[in-house]
Amino acid sequence: MTQRQTLSPNIVGSLCALGSTFVFSYNDSIVKYFSDAYALHQIILTRFLFGLFFVMVLIAPFSGGLGIVKTKKLKQHLLRGLFVVTANMTFFLGLAVIPLAEAVAIFFISPLIITAFSVIFLNEQVGPRRWAAVAVGFLGVLIVMRPGAETFQLASLLPAIAAVAYASIHIMTRKIGTTESAVTMTFYIQIVFIVVCLLIGLALGDGRYNDQDNASLAFLFRAWAWPEPFDLFLMVLLGLGIAIAGLLISQAYRIGEPGFVASFEYVAIPISILIGYFVFDEIPNPVALVGVALILGSGLYAIARERKAAER
Repeated sequence: MTQRQTLSPNIVGSLCALGSTFVFSYNDSIVKYFSDAYALHQIILTRFLFGLFFVMVLIAPFSGGLGIVKTKKLKQHLLRGLFVVTANMTFFLGLAVIPLAEAVAIFFISPLIITAFSVIFLNEQVGPRRWAAVAVGFLGVLIVMRPGAETFQLASLLPAIAAVAYASIHIMTRKIGTTESAVTMTFYIQIVFIVVCLLIGLALGDGRYNDQDNASLAFLFRAWAWPEPFDLFLMVLLGLGIAIAGLLISQAYRIGEPGFVASFEYVAIPISILIGYFVFDEIPNPVALVGVALILGSGLYAIARERKAAER
């Protein structure tokens, strides 16, 4: 008899991270596909209504049932939820204008922002090499955005705002994650999304401000419309996807080393380049690809340095 071989926690964590990355990439591409037909808040509301349904039906029964609602840190959950709403809304509004790969690349400056925030808000120590990685990453963002050039678009600032909000999410997660479960945090994110999107829908859903030339603003102010059957099916899949991806990424960081797992999320950048090319006919700009490479390299280097620091 031979002893059964089991996968290491890092391998399982990396597989979960890869799975979540593919699902998130699918979500991004579907939202971009819908950006010229439906209102953003309608898409997100539908996605999170189905997402909440899947969380309560498929996940909660195995994670304490209605006990996931109990928390002593309701204010922190609500604030964290608002950061998640901001990250999603600004990122998706940017997708309506700029290429998918560029938006994803700019957004992936968030691990470097987390490094800076960890010093400011968590009093953590960061060495000169990681600060150098942060500087190179921001240089990459400037190359992708090209401020001052004729090709610069204000919409490219939206994924950068999303990255700052996403970094804030992680800082708050590290503050409350010691006492709050991943399922509880997921539940309250869904609730905040639903409430915010309902309020925006009540204020803007009739399309009263829909006379917009800018694609991002049109995406935000467009009137709600009843989805076509196939589009509704895709929205249901969005809800299922966000529930599965949220569970996978939580599981990845729960069982694997963060410094090892995080590097696999960067697979989203080449995936977005391929999706942009084959689905949206977006040909990567050579100059932007240089910036993407700098962002990718600096992010992976910062993660590697953090992993070595953790080992020490």
